[in-house]
Amino acid sequence: MASRSDSNKGKLDFSTLTGIVVALAGIVGGLILEGGRFSDISSITAGMIVVAGTLGAVMITTPLHQLLDAARSLPGVFWDSTPSNAESISQILHFARQARRTGLTSLESEVNQLDDPFMRKGLSLAVDGADLQDIRRIMELEIELAEHRGEAEAKVFETAGGYSPTIGIIGAVLGLIQVMKHLEDIEKVGHGIAVAFVATVYGVAFANLLLLPAGAKLRARLESRLKNRELVLEGVLSLAEGMNPMLIQSKLEAYSEGGPGNGAGARDFSGSENRSAA
Repeated sequence: MASRSDSNKGKLDFSTLTGIVVALAGIVGGLILEGGRFSDISSITAGMIVVAGTLGAVMITTPLHQLLDAARSLPGVFWDSTPSNAESISQILHFARQARRTGLTSLESEVNQLDDPFMRKGLSLAVDGADLQDIRRIMELEIELAEHRGEAEAKVFETAGGYSPTIGIIGAVLGLIQVMKHLEDIEKVGHGIAVAFVATVYGVAFANLLLLPAGAKLRARLESRLKNRELVLEGVLSLAEGMNPMLIQSKLEAYSEGGPGNGAGARDFSGSENRSAA
C-alpha cells in the first residue's frame, strides 16, 4: 500500500542528542578535572541576561511571523520528518504500475490518503488531467517557496548565534560593575569576577552548542527535503506522461545514490511485479 507510510512520520535524530550530551559532558568534565565545580558555572542571572538579551536582539532584527516560523521549526533539529527517498520512489512506482493497468483516474482515492502533501498535490494535478507544464510550474513554485522559507528559518538561529556571545560579554561587564563596588574586600572581588565571566561562558556556549548548530541542522534538513521534492516532481511528471514504470525507476534511482539508507531500498523495488507491469 503506497499511502500512510510510517517512514514519513519522522524519527528521532540521535546524532543531535548525542552531540549535545558529548559537548556538555566534555565541558563540565573538563571543569571538574581542573578542580572546579558545577556550581562555579551555574548562574540564573547570567542565563537570564544571555537568553533574554539574545531573544530581544533577534526580535528587533526579525519579523515576528518569521521568528514564529523559526520557533516552530526547532523540533526539526531533533526530529527528522523528511520523507525517505526510497519510500517516495516506492510510492511513485506503485502509482505508476496501477495507472498503467487501470488508468490515472483510478488513483484518486488512494492519492488523497497520502501523508506527503507535496506528492499528494502533484499526483492530484496529474489525476485531474492538468498539463505537464502546468504541473511542473506549480510544483517548482512549491519547491522554491519551501527553499526560501527554510533558509529564512535557519537564518534566524544563525543570527541569534551571532548576538549571543556579545550579550554574554555585556553580562560580564554588568557583573564587573557590581564587583567594582566592593574593592575594599578582596575576597568578594575575586568571587565577583569569577561569577561575572559566567555570562560570557553562557553566551559563547549558547551560540556554539545550540543556536549555530541548530541553524546548520535545519539547512541540512532543508537540503534533504528539497532533494526529495525534486525526486517527487520528476516522478509525478513521468507518471503523468505515461512513462514505463521500469524507466521511471531508473530515472529516480539517481536521487537515492549516496543517500543514507536510500540507495539499497530503491533497488529493492525491481521485481516480478515491476517486470509484469512493463
